[in-house]
Amino acid sequence: MIPQSTPLMKKQTWQAELATAIKEPQALLVQLGLLDQLNAISPDLIKGFPLRVPQSYVDKMRYGDKNDPLLRQVFPLIDESIDQAGFVHDPVGDHAAITSPGMLQKYHGRALLLITGACAIHCRYCFRRHFPYNDSNPLASQWQTTLESIKTDTSINEVIFSGGDPLSLSDNKLAKLVKQLEGISHIKRLRIHTRLPVVLPNRVDNELIAWINKTRLKVVMVIHANHANEIGDDVTHALEQLRQAGCQLLNQAVLLKGVNDSVENLVALSERLSEVNVMPYYLHLLDRVAGASHFDVPDEQGIELIAQIRTVLPGYLVPRLVREQQGECSKTVIA
Repeated sequence: MIPQSTPLMKKQTWQAELATAIKEPQALLVQLGLLDQLNAISPDLIKGFPLRVPQSYVDKMRYGDKNDPLLRQVFPLIDESIDQAGFVHDPVGDHAAITSPGMLQKYHGRALLLITGACAIHCRYCFRRHFPYNDSNPLASQWQTTLESIKTDTSINEVIFSGGDPLSLSDNKLAKLVKQLEGISHIKRLRIHTRLPVVLPNRVDNELIAWINKTRLKVVMVIHANHANEIGDDVTHALEQLRQAGCQLLNQAVLLKGVNDSVENLVALSERLSEVNVMPYYLHLLDRVAGASHFDVPDEQGIELIAQIRTVLPGYLVPRLVREQQGECSKTVIA
């Protein structure tokens, strides 16, 4: 008699994992053996910008290490209460760039759509942590106004999905919006700025790949990884699926004190990105948003880091050090 094999455990859907993301600091610290760090947070800060982190991301954190670079990105330190001059609620001029419901236009040929305010993870340095999504995101019935604006402006050839994180939306909603964009003849590219393939790799499922495969638009996916430890086997698999679907994969990192502000960490990140066929595109100097001053790295240090990285890595693995400045016609290249 041939014994029956044990059925494989069904992979948890991304929606289920998102629904069970950790939202309580105590629960996170208990998992990591760091309950003694509970006094390092402020309950008032959490009310304004709650903790949110998927379990698959927590699993990559080092047990017992309060300085783990992944933990530091999500843990709401009391340092966020520091009122630092020059750190404001709208550091990159998003409000001034709104031209239609849910649409920002800063650079020629591109239109950025804030299609959701939701994210799978709440990064403590997020430049839109104070953005009034409820006031700025259009209702479903208002998207037609924005799409008409895009259709009328023939100089726009690229639409950017942003948020929040656009991949927080269902594939049904995303596919419908993409279908409407496909009907505008002068739109050639769809760029998606997302952190989900890194922090919630289950998000890259058959439904997502299906509509990406079908669209006539060139899909450029800009992921957001700040540290090599974020890119495990699960993330590697997700990125390979996207690459096979025809996505051009780029990475944007943020230079963060205590996370990646060393030659060793930045070189390791670029090398890891190369292994998974993602181009290290930009290394952003911190957008000076209120509550994130403890992450700031001086420009001079960033320039020196890039200079040292150039002595170690080939040029194509050296990201451009940039800053976004309100009113400029492009990102400002620092080094």
